[in-house]
Amino acid sequence: VSATLLEIKELKKIPGLKKTSRGFSYGKTDIEVLVTGVGSIAASWSVYDWLRSNPKPDLVLNLGIAGSYRDDIKPGNVVTPLSDCFADAGIEDGNSFLTLGEAGLAGPEDFPYTSGVIESDKKYAHLVIDTLKVKAVTVNTSTGSEATRERLIKKYNPDIETMEGATFFYIFAREFIPFLALRAISNMVETRNLKNWNIPLAIESLAEKFYEVILRV
Repeated sequence: VSATLLEIKELKKIPGLKKTSRGFSYGKTDIEVLVTGVGSIAASWSVYDWLRSNPKPDLVLNLGIAGSYRDDIKPGNVVTPLSDCFADAGIEDGNSFLTLGEAGLAGPEDFPYTSGVIESDKKYAHLVIDTLKVKAVTVNTSTGSEATRERLIKKYNPDIETMEGATFFYIFAREFIPFLALRAISNMVETRNLKNWNIPLAIESLAEKFYEVILRV
């Protein structure tokens, strides 16, 4: 599952990966591809629509790019999110922000949440090695100002930021379908400056890590 074709375009270069009408095959493994569109709304509709008309897969892998909050996680690095949350779902109260749990509108332990976040599936965690395990936040508006960056750090202390990750975690956790996420860093979370972005490097690194995963599958 990926938000855009751009994020998975390098997969076709993987040795031994064959193109099929529904995606790819590698040995005896069938790999179906779902491109959802950008953002939580597009991702949720596309994923749920796919699940309505297809048998449950053995494993779902979310591939995409992300922004990094940490100086030691740089463009081109691939990370594995262990938790995610909808960082801008809540209530503003003057100058403060309350999550739905803090506002009493949702329980922080209500399934599939644990302490207000959704944790990744651990069943297939052994497939991903040599990647930093990180804490993610999902936002509807990609952070591009220092004020928003500092607010999210203060509230969640995240390692990376995406625009669909928590949706992926939420749906497949609720459907009891094993899942993993791989995110390649394309940029630092900072005042928006596209000159500092390196999407081609991120996409290339993402394909390389995906190859390692399917070899283990």
